[in-house]
Amino acid sequence: MTRSPNVSTPTVSTPTVSTPTGFAALGVPEHIDAGLAAVGFSEPFAIQAAAIPVAMTGCDLLGRARTGSGKTLAFGIPMLARIDTPAAPRKPHGLVLVPTRELALQVAEVMAPIAKHCDRRVLAVYGGASRDQQIDELIKGVEMIVATPLRLIDLMKSSECDLSAVQVVVIDEADRMADEGFMPQVEWVLRHVTREHQTMLFSATLDGQVAQLVKRYLKTPEEISIDAPTDTVGTMRHLFLGVHHMDKDRIITALARGDRKTMVFCDTKRACDKVADSLNDLGARALAIHGDLPQAARERALKRFTDNQVNILVATDVAARGIDIDDVAIVVHYVPPIDTKTYLHRSGRTARAGRDGWAVTLAEYNQHTTCRIIQRGLRLEPQPPIEIFSNDVRLADLFSFIE
Repeated sequence: MTRSPNVSTPTVSTPTVSTPTGFAALGVPEHIDAGLAAVGFSEPFAIQAAAIPVAMTGCDLLGRARTGSGKTLAFGIPMLARIDTPAAPRKPHGLVLVPTRELALQVAEVMAPIAKHCDRRVLAVYGGASRDQQIDELIKGVEMIVATPLRLIDLMKSSECDLSAVQVVVIDEADRMADEGFMPQVEWVLRHVTREHQTMLFSATLDGQVAQLVKRYLKTPEEISIDAPTDTVGTMRHLFLGVHHMDKDRIITALARGDRKTMVFCDTKRACDKVADSLNDLGARALAIHGDLPQAARERALKRFTDNQVNILVATDVAARGIDIDDVAIVVHYVPPIDTKTYLHRSGRTARAGRDGWAVTLAEYNQHTTCRIIQRGLRLEPQPPIEIFSNDVRLADLFSFIE
């Protein structure tokens, strides 16, 4: 699937849909429901069913939900419904703030084809892509922008983007905005949304700086909380394997056989390249993604992984933030992470959208203590890693380890 997420140029007639989707029962307008049907969305996820009817009323909304729960449509559909006129040059009507360029691309890619059926345009605004091209699209008139804070502020300060016509603001992954240190920039942007508007904030946690943001910028918000794992994600199973450092890449190759989509997390950019090269030498299909790669190369790697042209993506933590792919079967920690929070951020790339997944940690002999610390942090019964070699038949069926 190849779409340009930067802009979706409309002038298409609204299709006639004889059978409404499950979104119609939530009060979604017919022309938006037709767009959902045309793109292939038929039934809402839990967060969508809970949030859309509330957001359609125009009140501020506070959503607690994990990544991978379907938040994009939960806020994107009400935003499209609220935008009732075409945008003037440089003056979008809808703004989605996200912490990373990868997430900006993914949100825009989900919303652009639906917006196209509604005569609306979506633009991803982020650093690392052509600034001039983004300005050209803003001048043409774009109803909805999905932006990272720094590039948006840059365009606002040079008068290329004006938020005075914004009707709906969404702050997505607010907890990660806080983790990345973007809260001052987020607040700067929000202070420049001068028109009366609706604000929706989505976050996995609602404490600390996120709570302060809610207090300052949301007016008596309705809270939608989808916390039960069965509502938002599948079952994540944790597996700790004791390995020899020279056998790690063969073990990953065995794990990924059968086209199982696998993400491998390394601590450094150099390690990413080294591991990806080694996996390819072993006959696997792997690509590395990290901050030293040009943005275009990172986007190509992510697309090839999404489209199953390769089934192993080797990433650093920073490069992987914002990657939102529902069908990752296995997350591999090449080295046990130093804290539970990092472990959970990485592992959260699997077991999404109702699918099950595995978080596999490879531990050498001197890293078993780190595994016990992680297990205690996860409230798992501490157990020593299972000693294996790459020819272990259980790697073809991970359930055999727990049976």
